[in-house]
Amino acid sequence: MEYLFNSRGQHIANFVGKQLHAPTGENIGHYLSNQGFFIDMSGRYLGEIVHGNRLMFNRANPYRSTNFGAYGNYGNAGNYGNPGSHGSIGTIGGYEDVEADWLR
Repeated sequence: MEYLFNSRGQHIANFVGKQLHAPTGENIGHYLSNQGFFIDMSGRYLGEIVHGNRLMFNRANPYRSTNFGAYGNYGNAGNYGNPGSHGSIGTIGGYEDVEADWLR
């Protein structure tokens, strides 16, 4: 299990196996290891890991408009606790924070 953060260091997701889970545990995406990025539950590009533990949206990713199909819901992984803030890394050229419903 890996904690994932946004550029401001806020905990936004957990990477468990090949699944992406919200901090509250619900399955919110899947990891495509051949492509090296995550897709959301609808099969659309969601983001990728940058700087080791930051989940970010790559504005230049060529698969942003590709639908990879729904991989199904793998349930709730449970709450792994709050790892606290990991500090801001500032702006990274070509990337932006993931904007998703589970973050609201």
